[in-house]
Amino acid sequence: MSDAFTTRTLRITTGNRETVHDLTGACASFLREVATGRDGLLNVFTPHATTGVAILETGAGSDDDLLAALHTLLPADDRWQHRHGSPGHGRDHVLPALVPPHATIPVVSGEMALGTWQSVCLVDTNKDNPERQVRLSFFGGGLD
Repeated sequence: MSDAFTTRTLRITTGNRETVHDLTGACASFLREVATGRDGLLNVFTPHATTGVAILETGAGSDDDLLAALHTLLPADDRWQHRHGSPGHGRDHVLPALVPPHATIPVVSGEMALGTWQSVCLVDTNKDNPERQVRLSFFGGGLD
């Protein structure tokens, strides 16, 4: 495969509770290995029907606020047509319409060009599936 495009799949255990899992460190580690000081794009993708990727502040309560907002917008009750799994599981299948399963981040000199408080996170509200995958893909140009 060309040095211009490199991809890797992470395996993440989210457990049996709703979670916002910070991927920033794993993304930075991947870029240190493959971007080697180049500019480009990092794509973060989760191939699941019940997870999303968000860029937000973590550690100051915003991750819990996101889960609380999702509870307000997508209550875990019996209103959903999609009814297998835990009660209210249908909401988990609507999540990717609000928190998409992907994000693309600019990479400058081999590092993510995130804002000071921004983190890259996997959002998982599905308590029935504790094992997740996240695909990291770097597309970058050559060094000038």
